[in-house]
Amino acid sequence: MTRVIRVAVVGAGYFSQFHYDAWRRIPGIEIVGICDTNIARAKARQVDFPGAVFVADAAKMLDRTRPDLLDIVTPPDSHLDLVALGAARGVAMICQKPLAPTYEEAERIVETAERAGVLLVAHENFRFMPWYREASRLLRDGALGTPLAISFRLRPGDGQGPHAYLDRQPYFQKMRRFLIHETAIHFIDTFRYLMGEVSGVFARLRRINPAIAGEDAGYVLFEFANGASGVFDGNRHVDHSARDMRLTMGTMLVEGSKAVLRLDGDGRLWLKSRGGEERAHPCEWMRLGFGGDCVRALQAHVIVHLRDSKVIENDARSYLRNIAIEEAVYRAHAEGRWIATPVGPGGTNE
Repeated sequence: MTRVIRVAVVGAGYFSQFHYDAWRRIPGIEIVGICDTNIARAKARQVDFPGAVFVADAAKMLDRTRPDLLDIVTPPDSHLDLVALGAARGVAMICQKPLAPTYEEAERIVETAERAGVLLVAHENFRFMPWYREASRLLRDGALGTPLAISFRLRPGDGQGPHAYLDRQPYFQKMRRFLIHETAIHFIDTFRYLMGEVSGVFARLRRINPAIAGEDAGYVLFEFANGASGVFDGNRHVDHSARDMRLTMGTMLVEGSKAVLRLDGDGRLWLKSRGGEERAHPCEWMRLGFGGDCVRALQAHVIVHLRDSKVIENDARSYLRNIAIEEAVYRAHAEGRWIATPVGPGGTNE
């Protein structure tokens, strides 16, 4: 008989809709508690989860429900306190990326969970998008040959004007670190997932929209330990060819010695062998949830780990490496130079 996993969720803002939808579709899950400082927003989920406790205080929710897993779906500046609450009660946790506003605070979050001996997983869902899972399979199988380069052009087209982001995630406007900290962190993780460890970075960043506090355009150059190169070219003002601008948020190339793989804005993969014609490459997925249902894929991955002790991706200690590379990107921009990102003991920057 499948063990039922009792899940409590804190956060009922815009992106939480994808979490709740995913939990609803994963077998053997019981949502026992939903918390938000705006209690009306929490209770809006009552139709889908009538048996849950709805409260405005996370500690009270945890004490009343005693969940197996806490899903933290709130802005980064709240994560340390929430992880501390879960850790004190011995609860396994998933915490939305990018874990914390700074590397130092993210490290404190990780150490808080480790001292309590509880699982903490970063909710980094891009690597669970079906097109990246298939790209990873092709790379592992050698279909592309030796990996040589990866590039992504981020073009969601949602960053123009004084009302940018206000209808969805208004706190975006106040983030002093935006394009890299909020968005490109996804691609730092995805690039590492596909190409291996990053050995150095260079970056030039800028702010185009005066209505926001942080950068919203720029490029980052990556060097990988295996000798491959990478380019992240981000601009939130410009859009791309896609029915849904937020499905892939842009286009990607993964180039190898044998073949080139291209991702388009509609989540389709195209494979071109060396000297051959580009052809559609099969990658099946359902148009559910966010980004090819990557939220459900990540959450289901954690549940499998809790039930069967399978290997876990994106444990918080490993995820610190992404944040260390993010810090190197900002430093590269500030200092106008290439920054090496050596890997020390435990996978952290030396």
